[in-house]
Amino acid sequence: MANPIQKSKLEADVEIQASAEQFYHMLVSYKLKHVQHTCSDKVQGCDLQQGEWGQVGSIINWSYVHDGKSKVAKEVIEAVEPDKNLITVRVLEGDLMEEFKSFLMTIQVSSKSGGSGAVVHFTMEYEKLHDGISHPESVLQLLVDLSKGMDAHLPQAN
Repeated sequence: MANPIQKSKLEADVEIQASAEQFYHMLVSYKLKHVQHTCSDKVQGCDLQQGEWGQVGSIINWSYVHDGKSKVAKEVIEAVEPDKNLITVRVLEGDLMEEFKSFLMTIQVSSKSGGSGAVVHFTMEYEKLHDGISHPESVLQLLVDLSKGMDAHLPQAN
């Protein structure tokens, strides 16, 4: 009997110069649609399909480049916790779902202790369709790179 596919988790931290509040506000506001202008080599489009920016249940469509190929994703916002600068999204459709049964991303932004700037913490929880599929480290790296590009276009924390 084959081993059942287990849920897996990948995490990464990225230090940014902007404040936690500035970065989080970009994630949960209409400004997110401008990420394609800050990272045009990685994101071609970000469109609100249903609901309101930053609201639970809202659906966002992404067009992006991953591993040199144009890809798409449809995500639903599952949780928004402004007091924790946290947002959780679940991928519903798109290229990732060709390899994963489930794919959940949580982003939490925290102020750096004793200094300016913040730390963006990414958590990806996923379940592969089968053992032959690689863990999505390159997707995590894409998120890290995107956060650095977004940070470069936000006012710097004092």
